[in-house]
Amino acid sequence: MDMQQTSASDGRDARVLRLTANDLEHRVLLWSPENATDAVEPSRGVSESSREPSPSPSLPMVVLIHGFMDAAGTWERVGLALAAAGYRVAAPDMRGFGQGARAPKGGYYHFADYVFDLADILEAIAPNEPIRLVGHSMGGTVATLFAGTFPERVTRFANLEGLGPPDNDFDVAPVRMRSWIDQVRRSRRQRRGKLTFTREEALVRLKANHPNVPRATLEELLPALTTDEGEGRVSWHFDLLHRTTSPQPFYAKQLMAFARRITAPTLFVSGGPSGFHPADEDERLASFASHARLELADAGHMMHWTKPDALSAELIRFFRAP
Repeated sequence: MDMQQTSASDGRDARVLRLTANDLEHRVLLWSPENATDAVEPSRGVSESSREPSPSPSLPMVVLIHGFMDAAGTWERVGLALAAAGYRVAAPDMRGFGQGARAPKGGYYHFADYVFDLADILEAIAPNEPIRLVGHSMGGTVATLFAGTFPERVTRFANLEGLGPPDNDFDVAPVRMRSWIDQVRRSRRQRRGKLTFTREEALVRLKANHPNVPRATLEELLPALTTDEGEGRVSWHFDLLHRTTSPQPFYAKQLMAFARRITAPTLFVSGGPSGFHPADEDERLASFASHARLELADAGHMMHWTKPDALSAELIRFFRAP
């Protein structure tokens, strides 16, 4: 497993770590008490600069896993708050998103791939160390699968509306398989050219997908979600394959089997009525042996975007609880 720390920063006082995990190059943002400061306003551009030494490995580690069509950089405010509270914080760009690895030719993005990626990343940055794990949306599902596979690695688990999409019956699998093949074939033809947008066009699309998130917040987050292509145009930080539907339907009972193996205290955080709640949410939550529920009023599904300070305070309280 190859690991190299660069001198680049992404956002306010974050270091960028590039490492090889699961045979792909991954990018991880790191925040620590040594370089967390409240004196500087956030800016999510990447600049070259010398950074402070790596934080002491004796400090507890928190790992933040972002969701679908998101990126590590949008955790910035949460990462800084946790670092200021005395934690080492790591946020990887999950494969196919942000500046992380893309699936190799002939490859795809399955939940098992994300779990394997996470396992290798943690072996590199926190070997044999229990971690505090936070996962949002799709990242919460990935984190649940990881914590159920490696329960000894997780000492606290915060799931932010990440109990998975609606349940499916086995009968949909054959149709999904054929649809997936058709969609991937179309996507591969489209991948030959890069789609670019003006900054305003990108903001309009982002607002349409997240109507409850203030435009000012989206403007602040846009650099973390796009690549500057020059001449006032940007492209999205995700592989077009993510616009296809996975051949593997989601089965809630499978997720619940992993949840039952989790031994860490678990906090389920809801963004309120406007968040994402599967119809069988209560049943899925009951699979966790030790869990508590918390609602961040009016935060919505993208709670780390809309209420990062309130979310950070609750996470710190949860991590410090006896």
